[in-house]
Amino acid sequence: MFNKPELNFEEVIFDQWAGDLKKLERPLPAAAFWLVGMGGLLIIVLMIIRTLVLNVYFGDFYKRRAVINVNQEFVIPAHRGVIVDRFDDQLVKNLPSFSVSINKAELLRGQNRNAILDEVAKVLGIPLEELYKLIRGVDLEKESRVLVARNISLEQALDLRSLKNNAVVVEDDYRRDYKDPFVFAHILGYTGLIDWSHSIEGKTGIEDFYDNQLRGVDGAYVIFRDARGNALQQKIVREAQPGSSVKVTIDGEFQKYFYERFQQGLTALEREAGVGIAMNPKTGEILALVSFPSFNNNEPAKFLSKSNQPLFNRPVSGTYSPGSTIKPLVALAALVERVATPSFEVFSPGYLEVANPYDPENPSRFADWRAHGDVNVRSALARSSNVYFYIVGGGYKNIKGLGIDKLNNYWKKFGFHQKTGIDLPSENIGFLPDAEEKEKRTGQPWRIGDTYNVSIGQGDLTVTPTRLLSMIAAIANNGQMVKPHLLMDEEPITVFDFSEWEDELKEVQRGMRDAVAQNYGTANLLFDLPYRTAGKTGSAQVANNKKTNAFFTGYGPFDDPRIVILILVEDAKEGSLNAVPIAKDVLRWYYDHRL
Repeated sequence: MFNKPELNFEEVIFDQWAGDLKKLERPLPAAAFWLVGMGGLLIIVLMIIRTLVLNVYFGDFYKRRAVINVNQEFVIPAHRGVIVDRFDDQLVKNLPSFSVSINKAELLRGQNRNAILDEVAKVLGIPLEELYKLIRGVDLEKESRVLVARNISLEQALDLRSLKNNAVVVEDDYRRDYKDPFVFAHILGYTGLIDWSHSIEGKTGIEDFYDNQLRGVDGAYVIFRDARGNALQQKIVREAQPGSSVKVTIDGEFQKYFYERFQQGLTALEREAGVGIAMNPKTGEILALVSFPSFNNNEPAKFLSKSNQPLFNRPVSGTYSPGSTIKPLVALAALVERVATPSFEVFSPGYLEVANPYDPENPSRFADWRAHGDVNVRSALARSSNVYFYIVGGGYKNIKGLGIDKLNNYWKKFGFHQKTGIDLPSENIGFLPDAEEKEKRTGQPWRIGDTYNVSIGQGDLTVTPTRLLSMIAAIANNGQMVKPHLLMDEEPITVFDFSEWEDELKEVQRGMRDAVAQNYGTANLLFDLPYRTAGKTGSAQVANNKKTNAFFTGYGPFDDPRIVILILVEDAKEGSLNAVPIAKDVLRWYYDHRL
Protein backbone atom coordinates (compact mmCIF):
# COMPACT_ATOMS: atom_id res chain seq x y z
CA MET A 1 0.00 0.00 0.00
CA PHE A 2 1.15 3.36 -0.73
CA ASN A 3 1.33 5.88 1.98
CA LYS A 4 -0.55 8.98 0.78
CA PRO A 5 1.13 12.17 1.73
CA GLU A 6 -0.87 14.36 4.19
CA LEU A 7 -2.09 17.60 2.61
CA ASN A 8 -1.95 20.68 4.87
CA PHE A 9 -4.25 23.52 3.80
CA GLU A 10 -2.08 26.30 5.29
CA GLU A 11 1.02 24.99 3.51
CA VAL A 12 -0.78 24.87 0.21
CA ILE A 13 -1.98 28.43 0.60
CA PHE A 14 1.36 29.82 1.81
CA ASP A 15 3.22 28.02 -0.97
CA GLN A 16 0.90 29.59 -3.47
CA TRP A 17 1.48 33.03 -1.92
CA ALA A 18 5.19 32.52 -1.88
CA GLY A 19 5.14 31.72 -5.56
CA ASP A 20 3.17 34.83 -6.25
CA LEU A 21 5.51 36.95 -4.12
CA LYS A 22 8.52 35.68 -6.02
CA LYS A 23 6.81 36.78 -9.16
CA LEU A 24 5.63 40.24 -7.76
CA GLU A 25 8.38 41.25 -5.38
CA ARG A 26 10.24 44.34 -6.65
CA PRO A 27 12.40 46.94 -4.84
CA LEU A 28 10.59 50.28 -4.18
CA PRO A 29 11.97 53.25 -6.15
CA ALA A 30 13.73 56.02 -4.19
CA ALA A 31 11.11 58.55 -5.41
CA ALA A 32 8.45 56.82 -3.33
CA PHE A 33 10.45 57.33 -0.14
CA TRP A 34 11.03 60.99 -1.07
CA LEU A 35 7.34 61.48 -1.73
CA VAL A 36 6.31 59.98 1.61
CA GLY A 37 8.99 61.98 3.41
CA MET A 38 8.00 65.27 1.79
CA GLY A 39 4.35 64.62 2.58
CA GLY A 40 5.17 63.99 6.20
CA LEU A 41 7.37 67.09 6.34
CA LEU A 42 4.60 69.21 4.79
CA ILE A 43 2.13 67.99 7.39
CA ILE A 44 4.57 68.86 10.18
CA VAL A 45 5.20 72.35 8.72
CA LEU A 46 1.46 73.01 8.40
CA MET A 47 0.94 71.94 12.00
CA ILE A 48 3.71 74.26 13.18
CA ILE A 49 2.29 77.18 11.15
CA ARG A 50 -1.21 76.57 12.47
CA THR A 51 0.09 76.41 16.02
CA LEU A 52 1.97 79.69 15.57
CA VAL A 53 -1.07 81.37 14.03
CA LEU A 54 -3.35 80.30 16.87
CA ASN A 55 -0.86 81.18 19.61
CA VAL A 56 0.78 84.30 18.18
CA TYR A 57 -1.47 86.01 15.65
CA PHE A 58 -4.79 85.09 17.30
CA GLY A 59 -3.34 84.55 20.75
CA ASP A 60 -4.67 87.75 22.27
CA PHE A 61 -8.09 87.17 20.73
CA TYR A 62 -8.51 83.63 22.13
CA LYS A 63 -7.01 84.62 25.45
CA ARG A 64 -9.53 87.45 25.69
CA ARG A 65 -12.38 85.15 24.65
CA ALA A 66 -11.36 82.68 27.32
CA VAL A 67 -11.46 85.43 29.95
CA ILE A 68 -14.82 86.69 28.69
CA ASN A 69 -16.30 83.19 28.65
CA VAL A 70 -15.43 82.63 32.30
CA ASN A 71 -15.39 86.17 33.62
CA GLN A 72 -16.57 89.65 32.63
CA GLU A 73 -14.26 92.30 31.19
CA PHE A 74 -15.28 95.94 31.23
CA VAL A 75 -13.75 98.99 29.58
CA ILE A 76 -12.39 101.87 31.62
CA PRO A 77 -12.83 104.72 29.12
CA ALA A 78 -9.79 106.95 28.75
CA HIS A 79 -10.67 110.61 29.03
CA ARG A 80 -9.96 112.55 25.86
CA GLY A 81 -7.54 115.41 26.06
CA VAL A 82 -8.96 118.91 26.34
CA ILE A 83 -8.75 121.57 23.62
CA VAL A 84 -7.71 125.10 24.57
CA ASP A 85 -7.40 128.33 22.57
CA ARG A 86 -4.24 130.39 22.12
CA PHE A 87 -4.75 131.98 25.56
CA ASP A 88 -5.32 128.61 27.28
CA ASP A 89 -9.06 129.12 27.65
CA GLN A 90 -10.71 125.68 27.63
CA LEU A 91 -13.01 125.09 24.65
CA VAL A 92 -14.14 121.57 25.56
CA LYS A 93 -14.17 119.59 28.79
CA ASN A 94 -15.18 116.13 30.02
CA LEU A 95 -18.21 115.86 32.32
CA PRO A 96 -19.15 112.78 34.42
CA SER A 97 -21.84 110.62 32.87
CA PHE A 98 -23.21 107.06 32.79
CA SER A 99 -23.59 104.46 30.07
CA VAL A 100 -25.50 101.20 29.87
CA SER A 101 -24.65 97.99 28.00
CA ILE A 102 -26.37 94.62 27.62
CA ASN A 103 -24.18 91.55 28.14
CA LYS A 104 -25.68 89.03 25.73
CA ALA A 105 -23.89 86.04 27.27
CA GLU A 106 -25.28 86.88 30.72
CA LEU A 107 -28.70 87.56 29.24
CA LEU A 108 -28.83 84.11 27.64
CA ARG A 109 -27.76 82.45 30.91
CA GLY A 110 -30.34 84.28 32.99
CA GLN A 111 -34.08 84.09 33.50
CA ASN A 112 -36.88 86.51 32.63
CA ARG A 113 -34.98 87.87 29.64
CA ASN A 114 -37.98 89.51 28.02
CA ALA A 115 -39.06 91.22 31.23
CA ILE A 116 -35.55 92.61 31.77
CA LEU A 117 -35.36 94.01 28.24
CA ASP A 118 -38.85 95.50 28.56
CA GLU A 119 -37.74 97.35 31.68
CA VAL A 120 -34.47 98.59 30.08
CA ALA A 121 -36.36 99.92 27.05
CA LYS A 122 -38.89 101.64 29.30
CA VAL A 123 -36.24 103.35 31.47
CA LEU A 124 -34.21 104.53 28.47
CA GLY A 125 -37.26 105.52 26.44
CA ILE A 126 -36.22 103.59 23.34
CA PRO A 127 -38.30 101.19 21.21
CA LEU A 128 -38.11 97.59 22.40
CA GLU A 129 -37.57 96.34 18.85
CA GLU A 130 -34.50 98.59 18.54
CA LEU A 131 -33.08 97.02 21.69
CA TYR A 132 -33.69 93.50 20.36
CA LYS A 133 -32.02 94.47 17.08
CA LEU A 134 -28.90 95.65 18.91
CA ILE A 135 -28.66 92.41 20.87
CA ARG A 136 -29.21 90.23 17.80
CA GLY A 137 -26.28 91.99 16.17
CA VAL A 138 -23.81 90.83 18.85
CA ASP A 139 -21.46 88.12 17.57
CA LEU A 140 -20.52 86.09 20.66
CA GLU A 141 -17.46 84.79 18.87
CA LYS A 142 -16.05 88.30 19.02
CA GLU A 143 -17.73 90.19 21.85
CA SER A 144 -20.31 89.48 24.51
CA ARG A 145 -22.02 92.83 24.98
CA VAL A 146 -23.44 95.82 23.14
CA LEU A 147 -23.52 99.46 24.18
CA VAL A 148 -27.16 100.55 24.38
CA ALA A 149 -26.92 104.19 25.49
CA ARG A 150 -24.39 106.78 26.64
CA ASN A 151 -24.85 109.93 28.68
CA ILE A 152 -27.89 108.64 30.59
CA SER A 153 -29.10 110.57 33.61
CA LEU A 154 -28.36 109.70 37.23
CA GLU A 155 -32.01 108.72 37.74
CA GLN A 156 -31.88 106.33 34.77
CA ALA A 157 -28.63 104.83 36.04
CA LEU A 158 -30.13 104.21 39.50
CA ASP A 159 -33.27 102.65 38.00
CA LEU A 160 -31.23 100.25 35.86
CA ARG A 161 -28.89 99.31 38.68
CA SER A 162 -31.90 98.53 40.86
CA LEU A 163 -32.70 95.65 38.48
CA LYS A 164 -29.68 93.84 39.95
CA ASN A 165 -29.21 91.80 36.81
CA ASN A 166 -25.73 90.84 35.55
CA ALA A 167 -26.89 91.30 31.94
CA VAL A 168 -27.52 95.03 32.47
CA VAL A 169 -24.19 96.80 32.93
CA VAL A 170 -24.30 100.43 34.10
CA GLU A 171 -20.88 102.11 34.24
CA ASP A 172 -19.38 105.46 35.08
CA ASP A 173 -18.59 107.30 31.88
CA TYR A 174 -17.97 110.83 30.63
CA ARG A 175 -19.21 113.08 27.86
CA ARG A 176 -17.66 115.90 25.87
CA ASP A 177 -19.07 119.32 26.73
CA TYR A 178 -18.30 122.02 24.16
CA LYS A 179 -18.16 125.66 25.17
CA ASP A 180 -20.38 127.91 23.02
CA PRO A 181 -21.19 124.97 20.74
CA PHE A 182 -22.54 126.89 17.74
CA VAL A 183 -19.62 129.35 17.85
CA PHE A 184 -16.80 126.78 17.71
CA ALA A 185 -18.65 123.87 16.07
CA HIS A 186 -16.81 123.78 12.73
CA ILE A 187 -13.42 124.20 14.39
CA LEU A 188 -13.73 121.67 17.20
CA GLY A 189 -16.08 119.19 15.49
CA TYR A 190 -17.56 116.39 17.58
CA THR A 191 -16.96 112.76 18.57
CA GLY A 192 -18.78 109.45 18.17
CA LEU A 193 -18.50 105.80 19.16
CA ILE A 194 -15.95 103.54 17.50
CA ASP A 195 -17.59 100.17 18.20
CA TRP A 196 -19.38 98.22 20.95
CA SER A 197 -17.04 99.64 23.60
CA HIS A 198 -17.12 103.04 25.24
CA SER A 199 -14.23 104.20 23.07
CA ILE A 200 -14.97 107.33 21.07
CA GLU A 201 -13.22 108.91 18.14
CA GLY A 202 -13.27 112.32 16.52
CA LYS A 203 -15.69 112.61 13.63
CA THR A 204 -15.07 116.14 12.38
CA GLY A 205 -12.93 119.21 13.09
CA ILE A 206 -9.98 119.23 15.49
CA GLU A 207 -11.51 116.22 17.25
CA ASP A 208 -11.01 114.24 14.05
CA PHE A 209 -7.74 115.68 12.74
CA TYR A 210 -5.90 115.30 16.06
CA ASP A 211 -7.81 112.22 17.21
CA ASN A 212 -4.69 110.14 17.89
CA GLN A 213 -3.35 112.82 20.21
CA LEU A 214 -6.64 113.43 21.99
CA ARG A 215 -7.93 109.88 22.32
CA GLY A 216 -5.69 108.23 24.92
CA VAL A 217 -5.75 104.48 25.68
CA ASP A 218 -8.75 102.78 27.27
CA GLY A 219 -8.20 100.68 30.37
CA ALA A 220 -9.99 97.48 31.43
CA TYR A 221 -11.05 95.61 34.55
CA VAL A 222 -12.25 92.02 34.98
CA ILE A 223 -14.78 90.54 37.40
CA PHE A 224 -13.59 87.00 38.09
CA ARG A 225 -16.34 84.43 38.67
CA ASP A 226 -16.52 80.81 39.76
CA ALA A 227 -18.05 78.00 37.72
CA ARG A 228 -21.52 78.94 38.99
CA GLY A 229 -21.12 82.54 37.89
CA ASN A 230 -20.66 84.01 41.35
CA ALA A 231 -18.42 87.08 41.47
CA LEU A 232 -15.17 86.42 43.31
CA GLN A 233 -13.06 89.54 42.81
CA GLN A 234 -12.55 92.58 40.61
CA LYS A 235 -9.15 93.39 39.17
CA ILE A 236 -7.84 96.16 36.93
CA VAL A 237 -5.93 94.53 34.10
CA ARG A 238 -5.03 97.75 32.27
CA GLU A 239 -4.98 101.32 33.54
CA ALA A 240 -6.62 103.96 31.34
CA GLN A 241 -4.22 106.53 29.89
CA PRO A 242 -5.84 109.95 29.25
CA GLY A 243 -5.26 111.70 25.94
CA SER A 244 -3.04 114.73 25.47
CA SER A 245 -4.40 118.25 25.25
CA VAL A 246 -4.37 120.25 22.02
CA LYS A 247 -3.76 123.99 21.92
CA VAL A 248 -5.14 125.78 18.88
CA THR A 249 -4.34 129.15 17.31
CA ILE A 250 -7.95 130.31 17.62
CA ASP A 251 -8.53 133.47 19.63
CA GLY A 252 -11.63 132.39 21.57
CA GLU A 253 -12.89 135.87 22.45
CA PHE A 254 -12.34 137.11 18.89
CA GLN A 255 -14.00 134.00 17.47
CA LYS A 256 -17.09 134.63 19.57
CA TYR A 257 -17.33 138.27 18.49
CA PHE A 258 -16.75 137.34 14.83
CA TYR A 259 -19.52 134.73 14.99
CA GLU A 260 -22.05 136.96 16.74
CA ARG A 261 -21.39 139.97 14.45
CA PHE A 262 -21.69 137.79 11.37
CA GLN A 263 -24.92 136.28 12.69
CA GLN A 264 -26.33 139.78 13.16
CA GLY A 265 -25.45 140.66 9.58
CA LEU A 266 -27.10 137.54 8.19
CA THR A 267 -30.22 138.11 10.28
CA ALA A 268 -30.51 141.71 9.05
CA LEU A 269 -30.23 140.47 5.45
CA GLU A 270 -32.61 137.59 6.09
CA ARG A 271 -29.91 135.19 4.92
CA GLU A 272 -28.46 132.12 6.61
CA ALA A 273 -25.27 131.01 4.81
CA GLY A 274 -21.80 132.50 4.87
CA VAL A 275 -18.10 132.16 5.68
CA GLY A 276 -15.75 134.14 7.86
CA ILE A 277 -12.01 133.52 8.33
CA ALA A 278 -9.24 135.53 9.99
CA MET A 279 -5.56 134.63 9.80
CA ASN A 280 -2.14 136.05 10.62
CA PRO A 281 -0.54 136.36 7.14
CA LYS A 282 3.00 136.13 8.50
CA THR A 283 2.56 132.89 10.48
CA GLY A 284 -0.48 131.21 8.93
CA GLU A 285 -2.20 131.02 12.33
CA ILE A 286 -5.98 130.84 11.98
CA LEU A 287 -7.40 133.35 14.45
CA ALA A 288 -11.09 132.74 13.76
CA LEU A 289 -13.16 130.54 11.47
CA VAL A 290 -16.94 130.60 11.20
CA SER A 291 -19.34 128.76 8.94
CA PHE A 292 -23.05 129.46 8.64
CA PRO A 293 -25.42 127.86 9.25
CA SER A 294 -23.82 126.30 12.31
CA PHE A 295 -24.86 123.49 14.63
CA ASN A 296 -24.77 122.40 18.25
CA ASN A 297 -21.84 120.00 18.44
CA ASN A 298 -23.07 118.81 21.84
CA GLU A 299 -26.05 117.34 19.96
CA PRO A 300 -24.91 116.88 16.33
CA ALA A 301 -27.40 114.12 15.53
CA LYS A 302 -30.24 116.65 15.64
CA PHE A 303 -28.70 118.53 12.71
CA LEU A 304 -27.74 115.67 10.41
CA SER A 305 -30.90 115.77 8.31
CA LYS A 306 -31.20 119.56 7.99
CA SER A 307 -31.56 120.66 4.35
CA ASN A 308 -29.31 123.71 4.76
CA GLN A 309 -26.32 121.51 5.64
CA PRO A 310 -25.26 123.02 8.98
CA LEU A 311 -22.54 120.37 9.45
CA PHE A 312 -20.91 121.34 6.13
CA ASN A 313 -17.66 123.22 6.81
CA ARG A 314 -17.88 125.92 4.14
CA PRO A 315 -14.46 127.57 4.76
CA VAL A 316 -12.52 124.42 3.83
CA SER A 317 -15.02 122.26 1.93
CA GLY A 318 -17.09 124.81 0.01
CA THR A 319 -16.05 125.90 -3.48
CA TYR A 320 -17.17 129.25 -4.89
CA SER A 321 -16.68 131.53 -7.86
CA PRO A 322 -14.42 134.20 -6.32
CA GLY A 323 -15.81 137.15 -8.24
CA SER A 324 -13.68 140.29 -8.22
CA THR A 325 -11.55 139.07 -5.32
CA ILE A 326 -9.52 137.25 -8.00
CA LYS A 327 -8.54 140.58 -9.61
CA PRO A 328 -5.45 141.23 -7.42
CA LEU A 329 -3.94 137.99 -8.75
CA VAL A 330 -4.86 138.87 -12.38
CA ALA A 331 -3.31 142.32 -11.90
CA LEU A 332 -0.13 140.80 -10.50
CA ALA A 333 0.14 138.35 -13.42
CA ALA A 334 -0.44 141.15 -15.95
CA LEU A 335 2.34 143.26 -14.40
CA VAL A 336 4.81 140.37 -14.12
CA GLU A 337 4.14 139.26 -17.71
CA ARG A 338 4.41 142.87 -18.98
CA VAL A 339 0.92 142.74 -20.40
CA ALA A 340 0.37 145.97 -18.46
CA THR A 341 2.51 148.57 -16.74
CA PRO A 342 1.56 150.75 -13.77
CA SER A 343 0.78 153.62 -16.14
CA PHE A 344 -1.12 151.53 -18.71
CA GLU A 345 -4.74 152.78 -18.98
CA VAL A 346 -7.92 151.63 -20.61
CA PHE A 347 -11.25 153.41 -20.97
CA SER A 348 -14.34 151.85 -19.45
CA PRO A 349 -17.64 153.26 -20.75
CA GLY A 350 -19.42 150.59 -18.69
CA TYR A 351 -19.04 147.75 -21.18
CA LEU A 352 -16.70 146.14 -23.68
CA GLU A 353 -17.92 145.29 -27.19
CA VAL A 354 -16.30 142.54 -29.23
CA ALA A 355 -17.08 142.07 -32.91
CA ASN A 356 -19.22 139.04 -33.69
CA PRO A 357 -17.93 137.43 -36.94
CA TYR A 358 -21.22 135.55 -37.34
CA ASP A 359 -23.43 138.61 -36.84
CA PRO A 360 -21.50 141.88 -37.40
CA GLU A 361 -24.58 143.97 -36.62
CA ASN A 362 -24.80 142.52 -33.09
CA PRO A 363 -21.40 142.59 -31.36
CA SER A 364 -20.93 140.66 -28.11
CA ARG A 365 -21.15 142.98 -25.13
CA PHE A 366 -19.44 142.32 -21.78
CA ALA A 367 -20.71 144.54 -19.01
CA ASP A 368 -18.88 146.50 -16.37
CA TRP A 369 -20.81 147.12 -13.20
CA ARG A 370 -20.64 150.83 -13.99
CA ALA A 371 -18.75 153.27 -16.24
CA HIS A 372 -15.32 154.10 -14.76
CA GLY A 373 -13.65 156.18 -17.46
CA ASP A 374 -9.86 155.88 -17.73
CA VAL A 375 -8.39 153.39 -15.27
CA ASN A 376 -4.91 152.01 -14.60
CA VAL A 377 -4.03 149.00 -12.48
CA ARG A 378 -4.41 150.81 -9.15
CA SER A 379 -7.70 152.54 -9.90
CA ALA A 380 -9.02 149.44 -11.65
CA LEU A 381 -8.47 147.48 -8.43
CA ALA A 382 -9.91 150.26 -6.28
CA ARG A 383 -12.97 150.68 -8.52
CA SER A 384 -13.16 146.98 -9.41
CA SER A 385 -13.39 147.77 -13.13
CA ASN A 386 -14.41 144.73 -15.15
CA VAL A 387 -13.40 146.24 -18.49
CA TYR A 388 -9.77 146.68 -17.37
CA PHE A 389 -9.51 143.03 -16.35
CA TYR A 390 -11.33 141.79 -19.47
CA ILE A 391 -8.59 143.43 -21.53
CA VAL A 392 -5.52 142.43 -19.50
CA GLY A 393 -6.96 138.95 -19.03
CA GLY A 394 -8.22 138.13 -22.51
CA GLY A 395 -6.90 140.92 -24.74
CA TYR A 396 -8.70 143.39 -26.97
CA LYS A 397 -7.96 144.58 -30.50
CA ASN A 398 -4.19 145.21 -30.63
CA ILE A 399 -3.70 144.50 -26.89
CA LYS A 400 -2.62 140.94 -26.19
CA GLY A 401 -3.95 139.77 -22.86
CA LEU A 402 -2.68 137.00 -20.61
CA GLY A 403 -4.87 134.32 -22.15
CA ILE A 404 -6.28 131.26 -20.44
CA ASP A 405 -3.00 129.33 -20.38
CA LYS A 406 -1.09 132.02 -18.49
CA LEU A 407 -4.03 132.63 -16.18
CA ASN A 408 -4.05 128.93 -15.40
CA ASN A 409 -0.31 129.05 -14.79
CA TYR A 410 -0.67 131.82 -12.20
CA TRP A 411 -3.60 130.12 -10.50
CA LYS A 412 -1.34 127.12 -10.06
CA LYS A 413 1.58 129.26 -8.88
CA PHE A 414 -0.69 130.33 -6.03
CA GLY A 415 -1.75 126.75 -5.31
CA PHE A 416 -5.32 126.85 -6.63
CA HIS A 417 -4.91 123.29 -7.98
CA GLN A 418 -4.18 121.76 -4.58
CA LYS A 419 -5.21 121.84 -0.94
CA THR A 420 -3.77 124.42 1.42
CA GLY A 421 -2.93 121.68 3.94
CA ILE A 422 -4.90 123.29 6.77
CA ASP A 423 -5.27 120.88 9.69
CA LEU A 424 -9.02 120.30 9.32
CA PRO A 425 -10.59 117.26 7.64
CA SER A 426 -12.46 117.23 4.31
CA GLU A 427 -10.58 120.10 2.69
CA ASN A 428 -11.68 120.54 -0.92
CA ILE A 429 -10.03 121.80 -4.11
CA GLY A 430 -11.61 124.27 -6.50
CA PHE A 431 -11.87 123.95 -10.27
CA LEU A 432 -9.53 125.49 -12.85
CA PRO A 433 -11.03 125.63 -16.35
CA ASP A 434 -9.00 125.51 -19.52
CA ALA A 435 -9.62 125.22 -23.25
CA GLU A 436 -8.95 121.50 -23.58
CA GLU A 437 -11.04 120.58 -20.55
CA LYS A 438 -14.01 122.66 -21.76
CA GLU A 439 -13.99 121.09 -25.21
CA LYS A 440 -13.90 117.57 -23.76
CA ARG A 441 -16.67 118.37 -21.28
CA THR A 442 -19.04 120.39 -23.46
CA GLY A 443 -17.96 119.82 -27.05
CA GLN A 444 -17.64 123.61 -27.39
CA PRO A 445 -14.41 125.51 -28.13
CA TRP A 446 -12.91 127.96 -25.67
CA ARG A 447 -13.94 131.49 -26.62
CA ILE A 448 -12.70 134.97 -25.74
CA GLY A 449 -15.78 135.43 -23.59
CA ASP A 450 -14.71 132.50 -21.43
CA THR A 451 -11.37 134.19 -20.77
CA TYR A 452 -13.12 137.46 -19.95
CA ASN A 453 -15.38 135.70 -17.44
CA VAL A 454 -12.62 133.92 -15.52
CA SER A 455 -10.54 137.12 -15.51
CA ILE A 456 -13.16 138.68 -13.22
CA GLY A 457 -13.69 135.51 -11.17
CA GLN A 458 -16.83 134.29 -12.95
CA GLY A 459 -17.44 131.37 -15.29
CA ASP A 460 -16.29 127.91 -14.26
CA LEU A 461 -13.46 129.06 -11.97
CA THR A 462 -14.03 128.04 -8.35
CA VAL A 463 -11.91 128.15 -5.22
CA THR A 464 -12.31 127.40 -1.51
CA PRO A 465 -12.48 130.37 0.89
CA THR A 466 -9.37 129.12 2.68
CA ARG A 467 -7.39 129.05 -0.57
CA LEU A 468 -8.65 132.49 -1.58
CA LEU A 469 -7.64 133.93 1.79
CA SER A 470 -4.18 132.36 1.44
CA MET A 471 -3.74 134.11 -1.91
CA ILE A 472 -4.63 137.52 -0.45
CA ALA A 473 -2.39 136.82 2.56
CA ALA A 474 0.53 136.10 0.22
CA ILE A 475 0.02 139.45 -1.52
CA ALA A 476 -0.16 141.22 1.85
CA ASN A 477 2.96 139.35 2.98
CA ASN A 478 5.07 140.57 0.04
CA GLY A 479 4.83 137.36 -1.96
CA GLN A 480 5.34 134.78 0.77
CA MET A 481 2.53 132.29 1.20
CA VAL A 482 2.50 130.53 4.57
CA LYS A 483 0.46 127.36 5.13
CA PRO A 484 -2.64 128.07 7.24
CA HIS A 485 -2.79 126.01 10.42
CA LEU A 486 -4.68 125.61 13.70
CA LEU A 487 -2.12 123.87 15.91
CA MET A 488 -0.47 126.40 18.20
CA ASP A 489 3.33 126.66 18.37
CA GLU A 490 3.72 125.05 14.96
CA GLU A 491 6.59 126.54 13.00
CA PRO A 492 5.39 128.58 9.99
CA ILE A 493 5.79 126.69 6.72
CA THR A 494 6.46 128.85 3.65
CA VAL A 495 4.72 127.26 0.68
CA PHE A 496 6.29 129.58 -1.88
CA ASP A 497 8.10 132.90 -2.04
CA PHE A 498 7.56 135.34 -4.92
CA SER A 499 9.25 138.26 -3.20
CA GLU A 500 11.28 138.87 -6.38
CA TRP A 501 8.08 140.45 -7.72
CA GLU A 502 8.47 143.25 -5.19
CA ASP A 503 7.62 146.13 -7.54
CA GLU A 504 4.58 144.40 -9.01
CA LEU A 505 3.33 143.37 -5.56
CA LYS A 506 3.62 146.97 -4.33
CA GLU A 507 1.37 148.15 -7.18
CA VAL A 508 -1.26 145.57 -6.32
CA GLN A 509 -1.05 146.43 -2.62
CA ARG A 510 -1.51 150.14 -3.43
CA GLY A 511 -4.55 149.32 -5.55
CA MET A 512 -6.08 147.40 -2.63
CA ARG A 513 -5.20 150.30 -0.34
CA ASP A 514 -6.92 152.74 -2.70
CA ALA A 515 -10.06 150.59 -2.55
CA VAL A 516 -10.26 151.77 1.08
CA ALA A 517 -8.51 155.15 0.99
CA GLN A 518 -10.06 156.71 -2.14
CA ASN A 519 -13.61 157.97 -2.14
CA TYR A 520 -14.27 155.99 -5.31
CA GLY A 521 -12.98 152.79 -3.74
CA THR A 522 -15.45 149.94 -3.31
CA ALA A 523 -14.30 149.44 0.33
CA ASN A 524 -14.18 153.13 1.24
CA LEU A 525 -16.48 152.40 4.21
CA LEU A 526 -13.34 151.17 6.04
CA PHE A 527 -11.53 154.49 5.65
CA ASP A 528 -12.22 155.72 9.17
CA LEU A 529 -10.76 152.67 10.91
CA PRO A 530 -8.03 153.64 13.39
CA TYR A 531 -5.37 151.89 11.32
CA ARG A 532 -4.63 151.75 7.60
CA THR A 533 -6.20 148.78 5.90
CA ALA A 534 -6.40 147.42 2.35
CA GLY A 535 -9.10 145.34 0.76
CA LYS A 536 -10.92 143.97 -2.25
CA THR A 537 -14.64 143.49 -2.69
CA GLY A 538 -16.31 140.99 -4.97
CA SER A 539 -19.75 139.97 -6.21
CA ALA A 540 -20.10 136.60 -7.91
CA GLN A 541 -23.24 135.75 -9.86
CA VAL A 542 -24.30 132.14 -9.34
CA ALA A 543 -27.30 129.89 -10.06
CA ASN A 544 -27.62 131.22 -13.64
CA ASN A 545 -27.25 134.80 -12.41
CA LYS A 546 -30.24 134.43 -10.09
CA LYS A 547 -28.16 134.85 -6.93
CA THR A 548 -25.12 136.89 -5.90
CA ASN A 549 -22.46 135.90 -3.39
CA ALA A 550 -20.88 138.89 -1.68
CA PHE A 551 -17.17 138.90 -0.80
CA PHE A 552 -14.75 141.07 1.07
CA THR A 553 -11.14 140.21 1.74
CA GLY A 554 -8.55 142.53 3.18
CA TYR A 555 -5.80 143.08 5.73
CA GLY A 556 -4.23 145.50 8.18
CA PRO A 557 -2.20 147.32 9.26
CA PHE A 558 -1.24 148.11 5.68
CA ASP A 559 2.49 148.57 6.35
CA ASP A 560 2.84 145.61 8.73
CA PRO A 561 -0.05 143.16 8.25
CA ARG A 562 -1.10 141.28 11.37
CA ILE A 563 -4.52 140.10 10.26
CA VAL A 564 -6.10 139.15 6.94
CA ILE A 565 -9.81 138.40 6.79
CA LEU A 566 -12.39 137.01 4.38
CA ILE A 567 -16.15 137.58 4.55
CA LEU A 568 -18.55 135.72 2.25
CA VAL A 569 -22.32 136.17 2.37
CA GLU A 570 -24.17 133.66 0.21
CA ASP A 571 -27.14 134.92 -1.81
CA ALA A 572 -26.59 138.52 -0.71
CA LYS A 573 -29.10 141.28 -1.44
CA GLU A 574 -26.78 144.09 -2.56
CA GLY A 575 -23.59 142.38 -3.64
CA SER A 576 -20.32 143.22 -1.92
CA LEU A 577 -21.91 146.03 0.13
CA ASN A 578 -23.40 143.36 2.40
CA ALA A 579 -19.98 142.01 3.36
CA VAL A 580 -18.08 145.27 4.00
CA PRO A 581 -19.95 146.40 7.17
CA ILE A 582 -19.26 143.04 8.83
CA ALA A 583 -15.60 143.27 7.85
CA LYS A 584 -15.34 146.79 9.24
CA ASP A 585 -16.61 145.82 12.69
CA VAL A 586 -14.42 142.71 12.80
CA LEU A 587 -11.29 144.68 11.87
CA ARG A 588 -12.19 147.39 14.40
CA TRP A 589 -12.64 144.84 17.20
CA TYR A 590 -9.27 143.29 16.45
CA TYR A 591 -7.55 146.65 16.51
CA ASP A 592 -9.18 147.68 19.79
CA HIS A 593 -8.55 144.41 21.63
CA ARG A 594 -5.41 142.93 20.07
CA LEU A 595 -3.40 145.64 18.31
